[in-house]
Amino acid sequence: MAKRKRLTPAQPGYLGIGAAPETKSMPLGISAAPIAQVAGEASATAALEEVAQTLQDARTEGRMIELLPLDVIDERHLVRDRLVQDEEEMTALTDSLRARGQQMPIEVVLLPDPAGGRTHGLISGWRRLTALRRLSKETSDPKFTTVRAMVIRPETAQESYVAMVEENEIRVNLSHYERARIAVRAMKEGVYPNQRLALQGLYANAARSKRSKIGTFITLVDAFDDTLYFPSAISEKLGLALARELVRDPGFADALKDRLRNTPRDSAGAEMRILADAVAERQPSPAPSTAPPARPRARIAGGERLVMRISDGLELRFIPTQGRIELVGDEVSEELANALQGWLHAR
Repeated sequence: MAKRKRLTPAQPGYLGIGAAPETKSMPLGISAAPIAQVAGEASATAALEEVAQTLQDARTEGRMIELLPLDVIDERHLVRDRLVQDEEEMTALTDSLRARGQQMPIEVVLLPDPAGGRTHGLISGWRRLTALRRLSKETSDPKFTTVRAMVIRPETAQESYVAMVEENEIRVNLSHYERARIAVRAMKEGVYPNQRLALQGLYANAARSKRSKIGTFITLVDAFDDTLYFPSAISEKLGLALARELVRDPGFADALKDRLRNTPRDSAGAEMRILADAVAERQPSPAPSTAPPARPRARIAGGERLVMRISDGLELRFIPTQGRIELVGDEVSEELANALQGWLHAR
C-alpha cells in the first residue's frame, strides 16, 4: 500500500509576507468580529443617536418636563397680570399640592443673561410656583424644593405674554382691570407699539366687545394704577362709568385721586364705595317730567269716566258717554268759572 503524505499548512513566508499581526496577538479561541456583530453595534449606535436627538428636539420644542430647583425661577421675568390672589383659592391649591403633589407643570424660558442664580424666567404658573414656595418654607420637605417645568422657547416677547395670558384665562379668570393692566405694561415694555395691536395680540380669541371693554379699562389703568388699592374689584359697570367720567371731564382723575388719598379704605368694599359715590355725585339730576299726569279711569253706571287731577284742590271729571265735564275741589270758585268762560269764548 502506498504511504500517504501528511499535508502541512502553507507557510506565510512562502508568499513573501509575514504573519498577520492581529492573528499573532489574538488570544486562543478568539476570532475577529463577525459582520453581524459589527452591524449590530452600528445599529445600536444609530438608535442611541436617534433617541438623543428626539430628547433634544423635545427639550427644544418645550415638550419635555424637567425638574428644576425653585430658586432658579425668576417670577419677575414678565410683568404679572394678576394683581391680587384670592387667599381661599391659594389655600385650596396649597392643600392639593401637599396631598397629591404637582400635577401640571409650569412654563419657563431659559434666560439669556442669568442673574442672582435665576436661570429660568417664569411664563405661566405663578400660582403653582407661589404655593410650592409656601410649602417649601412651611414644611422644609425636599419634595417641595423643586418644580416640574416645561422649558419653552418662544420666538418673541409677544408669544411669552400671550402664553401667560391664555394660561390664566383658562385656569383663573382675570378681571377686566387686570387684563387692561397687562396690555398697558406690555406696551411700556415695547412688546406692542400701540393699544390696538396689544389688545389684538393678547386677546385674539376674545370677542370684539370684550376687547373693547378691556380697552376702556386701559383708561382707568393709566389714570389710577398708582392710587388704587383694590382695582381688580372694580366691576364692569362701575369701570365703564368711571371711564365715561374721565372722558367727559379731564379734571375728574385728579379730583378722584385726592379723594382716594384722603379717605380711609382698608377693604375692597370701602374703595368701591368711594368710586361709586364719586360717579353718582356727578350724574345730573333727572329733569322734571313734562308728561301730563296719568288719567285714571273709573267705571260708572252710564259708562266710563275719565278723572284728571289738575292740582291738589282741583279735579276734572269727564264722562264721554254723557258728554259731561265736571270740575270738583276747593279751587272751584266764581273766579275760576269766569276764567273758564272767557277761555271757552276765545276758542
